[in-house]
Amino acid sequence: MAEAIQQLILDTLDKQGTIKDTRTLVLPGQSDPAATHDAQIIILGALNSLSSREMITYTTQETLSHVLTPEGASIALNGSHEALVWAAVPAKGEGEPITPKQLEEKIGGEAAKVGQGRAFKNKWIAKEGNGLVKLASSIDDATQKEMREVDSTGTLKAGEKALAELRKRKLITQKKGQWFTVHKGPSFSTSTAKPETDLTTDMLTSGAWKTSTFKKYNFEAEGVPTSGGALHPLLKVREEIRNIFLEMGFAEMPTSSFVESGFWCFDSLFVPQQHPAREVQDTFYLSDPSTSLDPPKKYYETVSKVHEHGGFGSTGYRAPWSDAESRKLLLRTHTTASSAAMLWKLAARCRGEKDDPEVEALAAHTGTTRSSKDTGDGFRPAKLFSIDRVFRNETMDATHLAEFHQVEGVVADRDLTLADLIGFMKVFFKKMGIENLRFKPAYNPYTEPSLEIFAFHPQLHKWVEVGNSGMFRPEMLEPMGFPKDVHVHGWGISLERPTMIRYGINNIRTLVGHKNSIESVEKSPAVRF
Repeated sequence: MAEAIQQLILDTLDKQGTIKDTRTLVLPGQSDPAATHDAQIIILGALNSLSSREMITYTTQETLSHVLTPEGASIALNGSHEALVWAAVPAKGEGEPITPKQLEEKIGGEAAKVGQGRAFKNKWIAKEGNGLVKLASSIDDATQKEMREVDSTGTLKAGEKALAELRKRKLITQKKGQWFTVHKGPSFSTSTAKPETDLTTDMLTSGAWKTSTFKKYNFEAEGVPTSGGALHPLLKVREEIRNIFLEMGFAEMPTSSFVESGFWCFDSLFVPQQHPAREVQDTFYLSDPSTSLDPPKKYYETVSKVHEHGGFGSTGYRAPWSDAESRKLLLRTHTTASSAAMLWKLAARCRGEKDDPEVEALAAHTGTTRSSKDTGDGFRPAKLFSIDRVFRNETMDATHLAEFHQVEGVVADRDLTLADLIGFMKVFFKKMGIENLRFKPAYNPYTEPSLEIFAFHPQLHKWVEVGNSGMFRPEMLEPMGFPKDVHVHGWGISLERPTMIRYGINNIRTLVGHKNSIESVEKSPAVRF
C-alpha cells in the first residue's frame, strides 16, 4: 500500500508538475478523493519517505474544522432538547398540562432540564398551573439544522460566533486537519526503487554498480545525542544542605526505618497519647503487622510513668496510659523518631551501659560548638543531622504531599541556651543564602521553649515560615538518662520548600510525582547556596 501511494504521487507529479492539494488524490482501492484526516496521515508517510530521498519537496497546510460530540450527533439525528420538550408538551387547551416530572420520565432528565430553559426562551412553551403547554403551533429546530450543517461541512455559514456558542454548549469540538502541496525534488524520478546503501562484491562482479542509484552519505550528521544520568532537583538541594551540615561538623544519623512504633514516634518525645497528630486522619497506621516489638523495658516503664503520673519536675499528662497505643506500627510522621532513638543510645554511658556501635561510629566524626565539661557521668556531646522521607495523611494540593522530606538537626551539650540555638540558626541559614530571619514563639509537645523560623522572601515581598525549632524538654531527655545540665537543640525544615524556591516552582506536584517530566530533571541546573 505504501509503495502504491508513493507511485501515485510520483506519477501525478510527472503528469501535472505540481500537486496543489493532496486532498484531490484518489488513493489506490478508493473511489473518492482522500479528503479525510486519516487519509492525509497515510499520504504524509509516503511524502516523508520520498522527501528523505530528495525525490519530492512538500509544504504543509493546516485547516481547522468541527466535528459533532456524541450529544451533538444525537441532536442531529433526533432533534434538539428544546424540540423534544416542545414535541412532548400538549397544545394549550388540548389536554392536561404536563408536569416537569412527567416530562423527565417521557424524554429523559437531561433533555428535559436543558430543553425547558431554551424552549421557554424561544417562547415555544409556557407554564399553565403546575404544568407546561405549547405556545407555538410549529417550530424551526435551528439547533438540529446547525448540527447537520457542521456534520456535513465541518463549519457554519453563520460564522465563528455561532460556532463558539455550540462549542460552549459542548455540542461540537474543534479538530485540526492538514493537507499538502507537493513539488518535484532534485532527485525526482517515477521509479520508487530504493537507492542502494552499500557497494557489494556481487555488484562489482556483475557491473550492476554502474547503473545503480546510491544513497548519499550525510557527513554533517551529528548522530543521536547520548543520554546520561541526571540528578533530580530534590537530590541536588539535598546534597547542598548535607554539605552545609558536614561543613559545620555534624554527623549523619541512620534513618532507614520508615516504619516506627507509636512509642518512638510519639511517646518517647513526650507527645500525649490523646494528641490529634496520632489520629488516623493525620497518620498512616499498618494493618499487618500492626504491633511493634517490645521497646527497652526499663526506658518504656519510665516514659509511661512520666506521661501518666509525671516526674523529673513535670506533672505529666494525668491521663491513662495505653500499651496498645504505644505498640502501634505506623509510617513515621517525622524523622525526630530516629533522633529520639539516637539520643537514647547516646545516653547509654550516662546510664552506666555499654555504648551502641552506631553511636561509637558517629562519635568519631562529631563534636559541638562549645567545649564540654567532663564531670565523669559518661556524657559525650554530639551534633547529628538527617535528611529523609516522612509520611502524613495529608490531602494533596499545590503545597502538600502525603510523602515528603524532613531536614533535621540535633545538638546535645551541657548548658546550651536558647541564644545558642538562635545563633546557630542564623549561621545555618546564612550558608543557605537566607540572612533576614525572624523567630516567633511557638508550641511543640517535645520542645520548650519552641521557635518558628521566618525568612523574608524578596520575590513574594513577605515573611514565610522556613522551619521549626526548640530545646527538647526535660521530660523527654532525663528519662533517657541524660544529666540535668545536658540540653539538646532540635530544628527541622522541609527539603521541598527550599527546592521549589530555588527552581521557581509553585506547585509541589510538578516537582514530585507523575507530572514531573524526565526532560525537566535532565535540564534542571545545578544549585548553589
